[in-house]
Formats: sequence, structure tokens, C-alpha cells
Amino acid sequence: MNAEADGRVEFEPVRYAPKPLPAWFRLLATTLAALLAIAIALWQLVSATSGLEVRHLQLGDTPVTVFRPAAAGPAPAVVIAHGFAGSQQLMQPFAVTLANSGYVAVTFDFAGHGRNPTSLAGGLVDRNARAAKLIPELDKVIDYAKALPGVDGRVALLGHSMASDLVARTAKLRPDIAATVAISLFSPEADATGPRNLLVVVGAVEDPHLMKEAYRAVAVTLGGRPAEADVTYGSFERGTARRVAVAPGVEHIAVLYSPTSLAEARDWLNEVFGRDQTGPIDARGWSFLLLFGGLLALAKPLAGLLPRVSAPRARPALRWAQLFNVALVPAILTPFILWASPVGTLSILVGEYLYMHFAVYGVLTLAGLWLLRRRLGLPAPARLGLSPWRFALALVAVTLYGLFAIGWPVNAYISNMAPVAERVPLIFAMFAGTLVYFIADEWLLRGTRTPRGAYALTKACFLLSLGLAVALNPPRLFFLVITAPVMVAMFVVFGLISRWVFDKTREPLVAAVANAAIFAWAIAATFPIDG
Repeated sequence: MNAEADGRVEFEPVRYAPKPLPAWFRLLATTLAALLAIAIALWQLVSATSGLEVRHLQLGDTPVTVFRPAAAGPAPAVVIAHGFAGSQQLMQPFAVTLANSGYVAVTFDFAGHGRNPTSLAGGLVDRNARAAKLIPELDKVIDYAKALPGVDGRVALLGHSMASDLVARTAKLRPDIAATVAISLFSPEADATGPRNLLVVVGAVEDPHLMKEAYRAVAVTLGGRPAEADVTYGSFERGTARRVAVAPGVEHIAVLYSPTSLAEARDWLNEVFGRDQTGPIDARGWSFLLLFGGLLALAKPLAGLLPRVSAPRARPALRWAQLFNVALVPAILTPFILWASPVGTLSILVGEYLYMHFAVYGVLTLAGLWLLRRRLGLPAPARLGLSPWRFALALVAVTLYGLFAIGWPVNAYISNMAPVAERVPLIFAMFAGTLVYFIADEWLLRGTRTPRGAYALTKACFLLSLGLAVALNPPRLFFLVITAPVMVAMFVVFGLISRWVFDKTREPLVAAVANAAIFAWAIAATFPIDG
């Protein structure tokens, strides 16, 4: 209140700050919103197959799944093949979309992949040896699909990445293949002589070599003219039809979930077989965002239920320069150390290198932490004040949430996470490598007070280190570039969970061991078993 000279009184406005919502209310709202998102997403994913008959079976060692309309007349079969380090779950959007449009869609796991216990051949560089192993398996599935009740004898092939080469080779050898859909094609077998009625779909942000290959496979039939996207050339009746379709805004994995990819494949096969039935497209990207966003949001209130494992301890602060040194040196040294070292003994392609990269990177990070401790007097990672029983309880809870609450929908809808017996020893071997890395990383980030953005820095350094490894050995490691988006997603999700876990338990080892187990499991269950 101010008194003016003329006797007037002026009142200052009173500003009221909104009262913050109670913590329990915020916790309840987060939990309910997360559960609602999860429920909506699961309902969408389950309802996509509500009008279909889905049957799982074994064809020898090959796991097979048949998707067909619950009530329909005779229809063509479409055999759908996954790419390197994939599994039949990855190809579900195409199977569901085509089955909803009246086709009999058949997916399966190649040798060395998914739940197929037999090993791959040819490694990463010998395409001919790999084809000699996998094409007979593809032939076996084609023959099975043609003989299914309700199949009218006509058949088409659809393959992604590695399988684009396999379906192109097979279609040229088999006159009964009426059409081929190649997603992210790389195959010199696609030439002017075949395969018949070829559609090539490529993501707009895929590797430029794949984009070039897509246009080449169509232009090779045009007598020197360049091919254009979204233009159909040739004749369906004569089997010479070809087309390039570019799915906007997607890369090598997301191209499988693009509505453009799914619609192009369905419409192409309808043209080939003279059909006009069009059911709903299984564009499940938004469902995945809801589902995994809900599971991530739910992890925060659940982490608040964990027990306090360790007594609070002083955490010395690290400056950016100190953090940068500890993070950058392993990122540079690890690829060169492994480049000069012999290949390890794990029989899992690409996963074998990841195991060694995690282990060496972790050892170098621990060495950097030891030097910092000596120089700055940081506390040693001793377990003073740790409660073993509380640690075990927290560790089991966090690990189970990652492997089952998050791992189950991944296994059901994205990629195999249920290892066959042959992969179980690989999980334990992989764990030895990932454990060293995550102990070092968690102690660096949680055992000290690091600047904001430290987690992003250490993960960026790790990913750049993998990039350097690829540059040093492209034939053996190029697939790591393709898996980078998956690695980023895992680091984001489990990085947030590890922070929430530490906030409650005050113990870096809980998230370190849990993350090591989750990453080891995912790598061992996903990458191909090599013969």
C-alpha cells in the first residue's frame, strides 16, 4: 500500500502463486495415465487381428505363423521373409495388413534367427553361402504355403533387407512366383530377366546405396531411361511390371511400419492377382508409442516402491573436462584395440563384437575412474552400507520389469526375445561383457555428481565409438549402423529407469546389473547364431 501526496491510497496487487499439487496426486495421475496408455495400445494391437485366424506351428526346425481371414474363399498365399537379425514378429504389419485384405500370409524364422535353433551360414560377407543355406528353407515354406487349405495355388514373396536378396533369387528360379515385393532391396539378382512383377520399397532416409539400388532394379528394364518413384512400368500380364515406392520419413527398420510401405505392398499384389479387397492397414507406430511410453511412465512410480539399498554417501562433483576425458578416451581406444585383435569365440554374428566392445570399453572406463579417484580422492566403489537382501530385491524387481514388462510386448509384436536353448549360454557370455560396461558407466554417472547432460554424453561417446569401429571394418560391422536407432531407444528408456532406480535405492549397482542383464539378453536373443 502506498500513500500519495494528495491523500489517495494505492494498493499493490497481490500475486498468488498456484499451490503445487500434492506428491501423492501427481504419482496417482502418472500411474493412471500410464495404465490407460498401456491398455489403449494393447487393445489396438490385439484388435488388429480380431477378424483373423492366426496359427503357430513348426515346419521341422522352422517356426511358422499363418495369418488368414477367419471366413474367406480361396486366395493367393504371400510368404513373408524377415531380414538379418530379424524374426517373424518384425514382419507382422505386412502379414496382418495382407490377411485383412483376404490373402493367406505366412511368416517364419530363418535358420539362425528368432526361435529357429539351426545356425546360419556364410557369416556377414558370403552372400552365396548364406543363400545356399536359406533358400532351401524358403522353398520349403513356399511349398507348405501353396498346399494350405484355402490357398488357390498362386503365391507371391515379400522380403526385407537380407531377405530381399533371397526372395529375388528364389523368384527367378521358380516360375510359380507371380510377384515379388522387396523392402530395402540389395541384390544384383534383380535384373532385366527377373523377378516377375517386382515392387521395390525403400525408406526415404535409408542408406543412399539402398536408394540407388531401388532405382537400379527398375531402370534395368527401361533400356537406359532412369526410373521415377511411384511410377509403374511394364505389364502385369507379361510379368514385367516394376515400380519404386519411397516411404517418407523412415529408415531401415521403420520402413516396415510405414503406412506407405504397407499400402504399396497390398495394392501391388492386388494388381498382380486381379483383386480389389482392401482391409485396414496395420500401421502400429502410434500404438507402440502409447505402449512403450506408458511402460516407461509407469516405471517411475514403481521405482518409488523400491527399498533403500545403501546409506547416503558423499558424491564428489566432476567438472566437464574430467567427465569428458573419462568418456572420450575409451570411445577412441576401444575400436582400435579390437581392430587389431583376433575375432572372439562367441558364435553370434555382430553380437560377438558388441560383447567385446562393451567389455573393453568398460575396462577402460574403470581405469579412467581409478585414475580420477587417485587424483581427486573420489570414494572407491566399495559396498559400505549396502544391504544384501534389499539389493537382491531391488535388482530382481528392476530386471524383471525390463525383461518381462517391457520385453514381453517386444517379443509379441517386434522381435524375438524368447531365446531357444542354444542361445542361453550366449546370454551368460554376453552378460560378462555388458556387466563391466554398465558398472563403470553407472558408477561414473551416479557415484559422482556429474553435470546435466552427462548421461547423453557417455552414450553419445559409446555410439560414436561403434561408428568408428564400423569405419575400421565395414564388411564385418556395417549392420551396427542399422541397429543404431534401436540402441539409442534402449539407452534412453533404460537410462531414465536407472536414474529413477538410483534416486530411490541410492545404489548404482542395482541399475548397472539390471541393465547389463537386459542388454545381454536382448543381444543374445536377437543376433543370428553363426555356424
